[in-house]
Amino acid sequence: MKVCILGNGLISLTLANVLIQKDLSIDILSNVKNIVYDKTRTLGISKSNIDYLSKEKINIKKILWKIKNIKIYTENLNNKEILKFSNNGEQIFSIVKNYELYEILNKKLKKNKNVRFKNIKDYKNLIKENYKLIINCDPKHEITNKFFYNRIEKNYFSHAYTTIITHRKIKNNNTAIQNFTNKGPIAFLPISNMKTSVVYSLRDSKNKNKIDIKKLIKKFNPKYSITEINNCTKFSLKSSNLRKYYKENILAFGDLLHKIHPLAGQGFNMSLRDIKLLSKLIDQRINVGLDLDGTICSEFQKNMRDKNFIFSTGIDWIYEFFNFESKTDSQLISNSINMLGKNESINSFFKKFADNGLRF
Repeated sequence: MKVCILGNGLISLTLANVLIQKDLSIDILSNVKNIVYDKTRTLGISKSNIDYLSKEKINIKKILWKIKNIKIYTENLNNKEILKFSNNGEQIFSIVKNYELYEILNKKLKKNKNVRFKNIKDYKNLIKENYKLIINCDPKHEITNKFFYNRIEKNYFSHAYTTIITHRKIKNNNTAIQNFTNKGPIAFLPISNMKTSVVYSLRDSKNKNKIDIKKLIKKFNPKYSITEINNCTKFSLKSSNLRKYYKENILAFGDLLHKIHPLAGQGFNMSLRDIKLLSKLIDQRINVGLDLDGTICSEFQKNMRDKNFIFSTGIDWIYEFFNFESKTDSQLISNSINMLGKNESINSFFKKFADNGLRF
C-alpha cells in the first residue's frame, strides 16, 4: 500500500519513521531536498513521547538533554521563584536541537528501501498516483490553499527570539527556567553543562528603537556566568486550529492542524500524540485486512480535534493569565500563584497535562 507524505520537516520525517515499521511504501514529496535548521532552535520532548519514539525504533537518546526541574519566575516579584515542578529527581522532559533530530530522522529514512524522496507534485498529478492515504504537512502546497484554509487563528503580536548562551560549567545543569517578564516570557533551557538555549517571546513594541536582546538576556539571567551569546534569530508568534482536518483521503497534519505559543514547549509533543493515534488507526485496518482510505481521516478527526483544540486553548490561557499578571502592579496574583504551586495535586495535574495531553 502506498502512502504519501507532503513536506519533509521534523513532523513529516518522524511520521515516516513510524510508518516504515508497517511495511508500507512511503513517498515523501517536497520541493526542498534537505531543510537547513537554524542551530539556535531547540524543542522539548516529554518523557512519555521519548518512550514512544524508542518503542518505534527511533533512538534519539544520545542527543537529548534531560530536564529534571522546572522553575517559574516573575518580574513582578523581583524575578523570584513562584512555582517549581520536579519529579523526585527523575526526568520531566528533554531538550533536543532541531537540526540534530532532523539529521537522525533523515538518515534513517534514506537507508530504507520502502521510502522514496521525490519532487513535489501538483494536485492533479498527485491524485493520479493512486495513493491510499495522503498526509499533508506542507503549508505551502496548493492542497493547503485548496482544502485547508478554514481555521481559528490568533495573532500574539509578538516575536520569539532564540539563541544559545555559553557559560561556565554548571554541575547537573538540568533545571529549566521560565520568567514571565513585563515584555513577555523568557525561557532558559539547558542543553549541556556549559550551554543553554534561550527563547524570549517579546511583545511587539511601537517603539522603533532596535531591541537589544542580548542586553535583556543578561538582565533576566537567573544564574549563569555567561561567556558568549550567539546571534539571535526570530520568528513571529501566532496560534491556529484547523476546523476540518481532512478532505476525502487527504489528512492535514503537523502545524497545519495546530500551532501554539512556545512558552510551554508543547508544539512538537502535540504532533507526536497525533502520530500515535494515526499509527494506531492504520494498524487497526491493516490487522483486519482492510485497505487504507478516508475512513482513517474521519476517525482521526473524531478522536483528536476536540482534544487538540482544548489543549491549545489551555496553553493560550496560561499565556494570557501570566500576561495579565505581568502587567499588574499588585503582588496579590503573584503571591496567590506561589501558594497554589505548593499544592501537590495541582503540581501533579500540570505534569500529567504536559506529559500526556488530554485523555477523555
